[in-house]
Amino acid sequence: MPPNELVVLSHLRWTWVWQRPQHLISRLAATRRTWFVEEPLPADVTAPRLCSQDDGPVTRVWLEVPHPGRHVYFDDPVAAAYADALTSLLGAPDAPRTVWLYTPLALRLGEALEPTVVIYDVMDDLASFKSASPALRESQRATLDRADVVFTGGRSLHRGVTALRPSGVHLFPSGVEAGHFAAAQRVPAAGRRPVAGYVGVIDERVDLDLIAQLAAALPDWDVVVVGPVAKIDPAALPQAPNLHYSGPRPYGELPAVLGGFDVALMPLAFHEATRSISPTKTLEYLAAGLPVVSTAVPDVVTDYGSVVTIAADARGFAAACEALRTGRPPEQEPAVAALLRRHSWDGIAARMDTLLDRALDAASAPEEETA
Repeated sequence: MPPNELVVLSHLRWTWVWQRPQHLISRLAATRRTWFVEEPLPADVTAPRLCSQDDGPVTRVWLEVPHPGRHVYFDDPVAAAYADALTSLLGAPDAPRTVWLYTPLALRLGEALEPTVVIYDVMDDLASFKSASPALRESQRATLDRADVVFTGGRSLHRGVTALRPSGVHLFPSGVEAGHFAAAQRVPAAGRRPVAGYVGVIDERVDLDLIAQLAAALPDWDVVVVGPVAKIDPAALPQAPNLHYSGPRPYGELPAVLGGFDVALMPLAFHEATRSISPTKTLEYLAAGLPVVSTAVPDVVTDYGSVVTIAADARGFAAACEALRTGRPPEQEPAVAALLRRHSWDGIAARMDTLLDRALDAASAPEEETA
């Protein structure tokens, strides 16, 4: 296989929360020139301006556009300059070029880059999210039709995608860097209040009422919420003397954060935005040695129900926290260890890399002559 180029088009920014795209692309970038192209960024500019910056294994690229204060998608008319600017930066491909999509709204931009292969990694049902673009459903179908290979980030997502595209779809639930989180040093419980904690983005997928009710049900505990607030008004966050918001923390600091928890929480709401999610944090909590309490998110129940306590409401969460205060049941450890081995990011990226190479080989093979 000749040297090849990877161009990732993502609705998420490389420097935001370290999650599926960063874990996978940082590994794939080890063997190919990699560009991470982000959604247009509304800024105080009078005309679109292309920006780029080397960041670890990738080169970040983003287009600053006028209209600060509002969200701008890849397909927004104010971002029409993106295709020409990006094509000028990358140049015409002189080797196999893979375009890897995280949002179907970037399909047209990806096509302008003359890809050899198009990969679509479906990590979320973006059309169900708050303030989603009305074009997402139609763009999703077009992208599934166009992509050479499709990956899905969870079982529920996989079922939804294969209903639209029966073949060429590969299930890759999110993984974990187990060694990173195994470094969590548990803070001794003696002399401090017990802590039930959540780490992740705080948006419409989190059941804020449940968090408020849990804090009320556990007055002798601290409930700690760690992560950035997105798409909701921070003023709407519930408040209580024992409810603490710590803000976002870098990925490298998360083991220390989790070391201060006694129980890890996944208080996820029930609506369209959570119907198909498969939270990465499940495995991260388990790798840190924590007991986990979650609402009955379908993929969590299916994949982790034997090692995660499922609770329906604040009373159930509070009872589970009290029961798990001293740690995870020892009998769960073999199953947890097996899950962590099976779902390593290294292994997932390697299997994806093999499928990508096969797609590139197929695309580069000379067509058979016809009589």
